Amino acid sequence: MASISHSPVALSGSSTASDLLRSSSSGLSGVPLKTLGRARFGARRRDFTVSAKIGKAKKHDYPWPDDPDPNVKGGILTHLSYFKPLKEKAKQVTLDFEKPLLDIQKKIVDVQRMANETGFDFSDQIISLENKYQQALKDLYAHLTPIQRVNIARHPNRPTFLDHVFNITDKFVELHGDRAGYNDPAIVTGIGTIDGRRYMFMGHQKGRNTKENVQRNFGMPTPHGYRKALRMMRYADHHGFPIITFIDTPGAYADLKSEELGQGEAIAHNLRTMFGLKVPIVSIVIGEGGSGGALAIGCANKLLMLENAVFYVASPEACAAILWKSASAAPKAAEKLRITAGELCRLQVADGIIPEPLGGAHADPAWTSQQIKIAVVDAMDELMKMETEELLKHRMLKFRNIGGFQEGIPVDPERKVNMKNREESIVDKTPAVELEDEVEKLRQQIFNANKSDTELPESGLNEMIEKLKNEIEHEYFEALQTMGLKDRIVMLQEEFAKARTSQDELLHAALADKMAKLKDEFNQGLPEAPNYPSLMNKVEMLNEIIKAKIISEKKTATLKQEINKRFKEVIGRPDLKEKIDALKAEMETSEISTIEGLDDELKEKILKVKQEIEFEMAEVLKSMGLDVAGVGFKAMDFIQETPAPDVKPKIEELNEEIKRGIEDVVRSSDLKSKIELVRLELIKAGQTPDVESIDKIKALDQEIRQTIAEAMNSSKLLEKFEKLNAEISESAESSGGLNGNFSQETPKENSSEHARPVTELN
Repeated sequence: MASISHSPVALSGSSTASDLLRSSSSGLSGVPLKTLGRARFGARRRDFTVSAKIGKAKKHDYPWPDDPDPNVKGGILTHLSYFKPLKEKAKQVTLDFEKPLLDIQKKIVDVQRMANETGFDFSDQIISLENKYQQALKDLYAHLTPIQRVNIARHPNRPTFLDHVFNITDKFVELHGDRAGYNDPAIVTGIGTIDGRRYMFMGHQKGRNTKENVQRNFGMPTPHGYRKALRMMRYADHHGFPIITFIDTPGAYADLKSEELGQGEAIAHNLRTMFGLKVPIVSIVIGEGGSGGALAIGCANKLLMLENAVFYVASPEACAAILWKSASAAPKAAEKLRITAGELCRLQVADGIIPEPLGGAHADPAWTSQQIKIAVVDAMDELMKMETEELLKHRMLKFRNIGGFQEGIPVDPERKVNMKNREESIVDKTPAVELEDEVEKLRQQIFNANKSDTELPESGLNEMIEKLKNEIEHEYFEALQTMGLKDRIVMLQEEFAKARTSQDELLHAALADKMAKLKDEFNQGLPEAPNYPSLMNKVEMLNEIIKAKIISEKKTATLKQEINKRFKEVIGRPDLKEKIDALKAEMETSEISTIEGLDDELKEKILKVKQEIEFEMAEVLKSMGLDVAGVGFKAMDFIQETPAPDVKPKIEELNEEIKRGIEDVVRSSDLKSKIELVRLELIKAGQTPDVESIDKIKALDQEIRQTIAEAMNSSKLLEKFEKLNAEISESAESSGGLNGNFSQETPKENSSEHARPVTELN
C-alpha cells in the first residue's frame, strides 16, 4: 500500500480522536480526511496506540482478457463469454454398442504401422479395411435402438450449445445475469447474427470435461437460469429479435435450495410467457430434453430435433425404476416411451429432423452445425412471413394438436398381436330363480320326450347350453376379481401373446410353469370365493343338460344303426338273395350294355323284386315302432354292383386323357412360373397371412384354374365327355325309377294320426 508524507497525528490534552475528526470537515491540522481514510495512522496517548490498515481486494474473475484480440471470429465482444477453446484434446469414448467396430479400427492401425515400419505398400489393404469399417458403421447406425440413441445423445464429446452457436453465427455476444443477484452458468443467453439477421440465442450448456460439467452443473438449471432466460425473452420481444433455443438437459436441478427458490414457479412463468411472445421462436433439441427443464425454453413455433436426440417426460432409467422396479429395464422403457426423433415426428410433437453424420454429431461437429443453420434459417424464413396474430395462433395450435389421435384406423397385424385385448362388457347375469325355472321347463320336455320316444328340441338344448356357459364364465370372472388374480391373468396373456412368435423353448417352459402355478392357486382359493355355491349350481345344471343331449344323440345314432342292420338282414334273406342273384345272372347272360335294351319281362321281374324289398322293409320299420312315410333305398346297388361292360372302359379312358392334358399344361413355362409364385407367396405369408397376401394368392390360383380350364376345353375332350354323359343319362331314364331313389307316399288321411317322427332312409 502506498505511504503518505504526512507525519502521524498526536492527540494531546483532553482531546480525543473523535473530537478532532469532528472538528473540521476539511481536514485535521492540514491533513484531508480523504487522505486519512487511506493512510495508516496512529493516535498515541501515553503508551496506547490506535492504528488501521486497508488490505488489497481480490480481483473479480471476468472473462475479458488482458490483451483482447480484435480480429477474433465473432467480434471482440466474444471475449465476454467464459467459453474458451479447450487446451487439451477430448478423449475418445466408445459406446458399448460400438465396440464391434474397434476390431476393424485396430486392424487398420496395425496395417498402417506395419507399412511405416517395413516401407511396403499396403494401401489396397488399408482402403479395403476402411471401406469395411464404413459399411459396418453405416449398418450399425441404420438400425439403432431407442436406448442406443439415448446413449449417443449423452455422449461426453457431443457438441454443446456454444459449440454450435460459434459455428453458425457471424457475431455473438453472451449476456449474463437474471438481475436478481445470480448468473446461472447452466443456461447461456446472448445475441448473435446469422447472415446479417439478429437473433436472441439461449440454451442449456453442458461441460466438455469433468471440470466444466461441475461448473455448468451438468446442464441442469436452477431457477436463476430460467429467470435469466425469461429476461432475455422479454428483451428479444421488446426489440423484435427472433428467438432460437437449444435444448440439452437431463432436467431442471431438483435440489432443496432450488425448490426453496421456486423452481416450479420459474418454469411455469416461462411457459406462460413464451406463449405470448410476439416474435418467432424455433427450438432445437441437440442432445437430451428432459421433462419441464427442457420445456421451459421449448414452447416454440417449431421444434426441430437432431437425428440422435431424445425428448422425454422421464428418463428411461427413471421410468424403468417406476414401472419395473429396476433400472436394468431402461431399454424396454426407452422403446415404450417413444422418445426418438422419428417417433416424435410421427406423433407430431417434433416438426423436423436434422441429419447427423455417421457416428453421431461428435464425429463431425462443424457439419452438424451447418445442418442446424440451414434448418433454422428455413424455419425462420417461413415464420417471419406470418403476422403477429397468425404467429401466436400457430404456436398455440401446435401444442393443442399434440395428443389428438384418430379412431377406427386399421391396426397392422404385426402390432395387433401385441395389443391388449379389449375387455368385453359383462352382461347382467340372469336372476337365479329365472334361470332355474327355464332349466326346469327343459327338464320336463326331456322327460316327455323320453317317455313318448320323440326327438328332443335340439335348438332349445343348444340355446340353454350356451346360456349356462356364459353364466358360468361370468361367475369365474367374478371369482377371479374377488381373489385378486385378474391382473395376473391379463399379464400372463400378454406374455403368451409376445412369446407366440418366439422359438425359445426355455421361455415357453417358464410361461407354462407360471400358468400351472396360477391354475393351482386359483383352484385352491376357488372354494373360498363368495359366489362359489352359485357357480357350482350352474355347473351342475350345465352337466345335466349336456348329458341329456348326449343321450338323445346316442339314441338317434343307435336307431340309424339298427335300421341299417335290419336292412342288411332283409337283403340277405335267402329267398330275396336268390331272386337278386338270378336277376344278375340273367342280365349278364343277355349281354345287354344298357338298361334300355332290357326286355319288358326282365323289367317286370326287377320291379317285382323291388316292391317286395320295399314291403319287407316297411314291415321291419313298423315293428320298430316307426311310421313310414317313404322308404328309399339303393336296391339296384345290389343288382348293378358292376357297371355295364362298355361303360367303365370309356370312363377310364376319358379320365386318363384328361389327366395327360393337365400334366401337359402344368409343364408349360407360363403356368409353372405361376405355380412357383403361389408357392413363394405361401412361404412368405407364413401362418398369419395378411389381406394383401391372401388376395394375391387367390388371384394366382384363379389364373391357374382358368388356364387349366381353357386347356381342357378342347373340342375333342368336350365331344367325348358329352357323348358319355348322354349315354349314362339315357340309361338312367330308361330304368323307370330303378336308380336307387324309390319312394312311396303315405296317404294324406293317415298323416294326422301319428305323433311320431317320419323316418326317411337314403
